[in-house]
Amino acid sequence: MRIGSYQLKNRILLAPMAGITDFPFRKICAHYGAGLTFSEMMSANPQIWHTEKSKLRLAHSQEIGINAVQIAGANPLEMARAAVVNTTYGAQIIDINMGCPAKKVNRKLAGSALLQFPDLVEKILKEVVNAVDVPVTLKIRTGWDKANQNCVQIAQIAEQSGIQALTIHGRTRACLFEGEAEYDNIRAVKQVVRIPVVANGDIDCAQKAKYVLNYTEADAVMIGRAALGNPWLFQSLEGLIEHNKIIPEPSLSEKCGQILRHIELLHQFYGEQKGYRIARKHVAWYLQGIQPNSVFKQTFNMISTTEEQLIVLKDFFNFILDKEKC
Repeated sequence: MRIGSYQLKNRILLAPMAGITDFPFRKICAHYGAGLTFSEMMSANPQIWHTEKSKLRLAHSQEIGINAVQIAGANPLEMARAAVVNTTYGAQIIDINMGCPAKKVNRKLAGSALLQFPDLVEKILKEVVNAVDVPVTLKIRTGWDKANQNCVQIAQIAEQSGIQALTIHGRTRACLFEGEAEYDNIRAVKQVVRIPVVANGDIDCAQKAKYVLNYTEADAVMIGRAALGNPWLFQSLEGLIEHNKIIPEPSLSEKCGQILRHIELLHQFYGEQKGYRIARKHVAWYLQGIQPNSVFKQTFNMISTTEEQLIVLKDFFNFILDKEKC
C-alpha cells in the first residue's frame, strides 16, 4: 500500500489514540510489525503548538518508520497552519481527524462533529492539502448518527480535495464504541473511490483482520483499542495477512521483557514526575492479558517513583515466570 510517495511495509496500521500513541508505544508496536503508526491527536489551536506537551507528542525516530501526525480542529486556516507547523517539526504525513467522538472535541465542532457539515469538511481538506507538500490523509466515521450516515459523500469530497488515503471507523459518532462495526459502509466507500481505504473497528485478531480485508476490499486495516496491552498483535496480523502464516504469541518470558522495556522507555521519555503515572495504565492493560485477576495492579498503582516501579515489576515477573516453570 502507498500513501502518496510512501510505500508502507505492510497493510497494518496503528490508530492515533489520545493519551496512548506516544513515542514509546509507537516504538513497541512498530517493533512487532505495525506498518505505520500515527501520533496522538494535535490540536490546531496555535496557542498550544509550542508547549512541552505538544513537543512530546511530536517526538519521533527513524527506526519507527514514516512520521505520521494527526491534527484536529474546525477552522480551515488554523488547520492549514497547524499542518505546516507539524511538517517543519518533521511530519511526513498529515492525518486529519474527523472521527473523534469525544464531547470536548465535538463541542468545538472538531472531530466527528464535522461530518454534519460537508461544505466545511471540503474547505478544511482543500486548505490543508494546498498548504503542505506531504501527503494528507483523513480519518472519519460512517456519519454523525444512524440517520445521517454520509461516509460515501465525505469520501468523494476527500478524493476530490486531494486526500491520499481514507480511514473509516465503522461506527457513527452516536455509536461511540458500542455495537458492531459497520463493514458494509466501509465496503460501499471502497467501491466509489480510487484512493486507498483503511478499515477500522473491532479488529482484534489476525483472522478478523483478514475477514475485514476480504469483505470490505479495503487496502489496509487499522488497529486501535485491541493493541492496548497487546502490541504483539501486529506480529500475528502481519504473519497472516502478508505471509499467510500463523505466528504464535510471544512466550511469557518475552512478553515480560518487552513490558519492562516499554515501562523503561516511558520513564525515560516523560521523566520522573510523569513517567510513573503514565506507566500505570499501560501495566494495567498488560496485566489483563497476563494475569487478569491479579491484585498486583493495586500494589503497582500505589508506587510513586520510577525506580521502585521497575524493581517491583521485575520481582512480579520473576515470580510468575518461576510459577510457570513449576
